[in-house]
Amino acid sequence: MKAPMWRRALLSVVMITMACFVAIPLYYIVINTFKTQADMVASPLSPPTEWFFGNFKEVFSDPRIFRSFANTLYVTALSVILQLVVGAMAAYAMVMRTSKLNAFLGGVLLLGFIVPGQSTLIPLYRTLVGFKLVDSLNGLVVMYMGGAIFCYFLIQGYIRTLPFEIIEAARLDGAGAFQIFWRIVLPLIKPILFTVGVFQTMWVWNDFLLPTVFISSPGKRTIVLQVYNAVSEFTTDWPMFMTVSVVALIPMVIFFVFTQKHIVNGLLAGGVKG
Repeated sequence: MKAPMWRRALLSVVMITMACFVAIPLYYIVINTFKTQADMVASPLSPPTEWFFGNFKEVFSDPRIFRSFANTLYVTALSVILQLVVGAMAAYAMVMRTSKLNAFLGGVLLLGFIVPGQSTLIPLYRTLVGFKLVDSLNGLVVMYMGGAIFCYFLIQGYIRTLPFEIIEAARLDGAGAFQIFWRIVLPLIKPILFTVGVFQTMWVWNDFLLPTVFISSPGKRTIVLQVYNAVSEFTTDWPMFMTVSVVALIPMVIFFVFTQKHIVNGLLAGGVKG
């Protein structure tokens, strides 16, 4: 039964109003990228009287921006791929073979998922110092590997919904554990892999804490650190800061627009048995 027209109209008005409130900060940032510092101070919320593109020209003429983009792309791509591989293989092993040892290991992983990452930064830093991975992009990838626990829990729940008759039939045909995983399980869990991959990509790309703690060299900064670097100690060119922020957000906005359907499909498919 459809809701009354007045109720749907009221819901639309409420949702549009909430969307406008959410969009105000984005509008504020984007509109001020086309202003000079003086114009922004004079009228921060009004459209620019004269569109100024000098901020974008200066940002894209800075080689540090392209270097930080390359660093972020390397760290994000490698981290997410490794997270998905480790998480998927761990989930497959846990589901396929139930034992007291696996139950214990699952509890340990759950504990690691619950403990706040901020509380472990000091021991992790000392560990990376021992392996000479501090101030290294590969060391940053190692740190992000902790996100494989999140992948493991989501993928494990999805694997439990698979039709195990197919897996049993493959076992009867003589397929090994790795063959079953590679040829049967992996194609079937593609929806949840896309979903988890989108979540983890946005997390790694936008993360500020780990690069701040573990990266110190200017040539190894990620794009988020480059945005933070645009804030000066005494005076800040806020239009330039906002321009760098927008440039850093553009890849993730495009990425999310083209992958949002995979998030919905993966979550919905995982909630239906078989």
